[in-house]
Amino acid sequence: MAIFPTHANLQAALPARQSDSLRVATDALEAEFLTEMLKAAGLGKPSEGFGGGIGEEQFASFLRRAQATEMVRHGGIDLSESIFQALTRRTRDASQQTA
Repeated sequence: MAIFPTHANLQAALPARQSDSLRVATDALEAEFLTEMLKAAGLGKPSEGFGGGIGEEQFASFLRRAQATEMVRHGGIDLSESIFQALTRRTRDASQQTA
């Protein structure tokens, strides 16, 4: 188990605007990953009996996307945090090498 520096320490390595946009991008990536995992798990498959009709299948992707986004908003699986920290370290290391 890797122990990463705190979020505040990582943000100090990047300008605020860049850090915020990187956080949004990594959260979106985690949400997309979770959406695909929910799809593979069968979430939103039309039921065999009485269901929502033809619209149920067509709108199942919206349900999966909304659920994945909420999962990320409530902590998710820390994929976003891991990617954010890795990219922040890479940016910090690159800036130190050029200095």
